[in-house]
Amino acid sequence: MESQDLAFETLSVHAGVQPDPSTGAIMTPIFATSTYVQTTPGKHLGYDYSRTSNPTRTALEGSIAALEGAEHCLALSSGCTGTDILCHTLEAGDHIVSVDDVYGGTSRLFRTVWARHGVETTFADLAQHDLAAFIRPKTKMIWIETPTNPLLKIIDIERVVKQARQLNPKPLVVVDNTFASPYFQRPLELGADVVLHSTTKYLNGHSDVVGGALAFNGSELRQKLHHIQNSMGGVPGPFDAWLVLRGIKTLALRMKRHEENAMELASWLEKHPKIEKVLYPGLKSHPQHEIAKRQMKGFGGMITFFLKGNLDVARNFLERVRLFALAESLGGVESLIEHPAIMTHASIPAEMRAKLGITDTLARISTGIENVQDLRKDLEQALK
Repeated sequence: MESQDLAFETLSVHAGVQPDPSTGAIMTPIFATSTYVQTTPGKHLGYDYSRTSNPTRTALEGSIAALEGAEHCLALSSGCTGTDILCHTLEAGDHIVSVDDVYGGTSRLFRTVWARHGVETTFADLAQHDLAAFIRPKTKMIWIETPTNPLLKIIDIERVVKQARQLNPKPLVVVDNTFASPYFQRPLELGADVVLHSTTKYLNGHSDVVGGALAFNGSELRQKLHHIQNSMGGVPGPFDAWLVLRGIKTLALRMKRHEENAMELASWLEKHPKIEKVLYPGLKSHPQHEIAKRQMKGFGGMITFFLKGNLDVARNFLERVRLFALAESLGGVESLIEHPAIMTHASIPAEMRAKLGITDTLARISTGIENVQDLRKDLEQALK
């Protein structure tokens, strides 16, 4: 059957993979090889060197492409590698418009690496303002996260795409879909050009690998991006590719549980006397709740909230959790909690963090798949 005829749950198990033709093994083998034998110079069975391509990686790329409804996918060594590859399509003097509330590693790459090569970035609140207010004659890329990291703003993808299509030349619209996963959101269907994932997070789901992916349409764009990747060498090893492929098989099941737990915890936290404010797209109090309902199938597993008090109060709370692990990253089966200002977003200058609202009392939760009452009890005892 064609992939478009299959439900997401079925695609997550079967897309991109076939039983091994030489053994019948139902699981994709880990092709731990760097090179491939050729029968005569230039004649091979589709693979010549594993920086260029590898069968295990090919299976993963087919799986992610199907889940995102894309023609092509490139599996990468990390999500930041994907950002870097896309920036390599730009030239000195080009301009990026990025959402202001963006992953710290993305902001750092734009500000401290590509700025030195003459690529400028404007960080814009695209949840509140039209894209047109930030466009320059050499704007070549629009960078969207939605939900954003860590304030969980929801960016109206269709609105931004419509505005971008009116520009000449048309900039590339990129959506970092890491927080939502393709289970809850498919940006290409909303008009985006490229979807980026840190496969480290929900796609893998087990906190045991670092990886990334780009999903997109068009053979010309594939040729350009694969040329850059092959030249740079930003590829995952076959075991890393296999781990993500294995994780994807349970993606649909995990995302349902992540969302169920997050919705219950966010609703409870919103009423807690020691919590100032909760940001979760599934709550009616979220500023872009209606947009999230329209462009997403669900609201994900990430919760951000502000504690009443100061840094000492926040630090005491974060030191007291037991089931929630105080750690960076997200999207694993286990629940994590972190302090963005000190941890994931510490590379962003203090004045930028203050302007965004990433304060000393802000905490971010990646809700796992544990029993939600156990998670609630852990937060309750830590808040005491």
